Amino acid sequence: MGCSSSRTMTEGRKEKIRRPKTWKHPQPISRAELTQMGEEFWDTAPHYGGKKEIWDALRAAAEEDDLSLAQTVIESAGVVVQNADLTICFFF
Repeated sequence: MGCSSSRTMTEGRKEKIRRPKTWKHPQPISRAELTQMGEEFWDTAPHYGGKKEIWDALRAAAEEDDLSLAQTVIESAGVVVQNADLTICFFF
């Protein structure tokens, strides 16, 4: 038995990104607290693994209002999107 067809890991995986579902914190928080939580996440994320450049691209895409520009950022960085809302991504 052998491989009947093959393709690269990213071939055919050009998922269009979309905005994530609305998230609610279990406690009422201010805009400043939410901003601080976001900053803490992005500051510590590279320490859990992966290249800083990829984390920077993910942040730029996540914070971009224009989805087509966010899509370009993701594709330019070579990020493979598993979930269209960017909750699961890969880089090879």
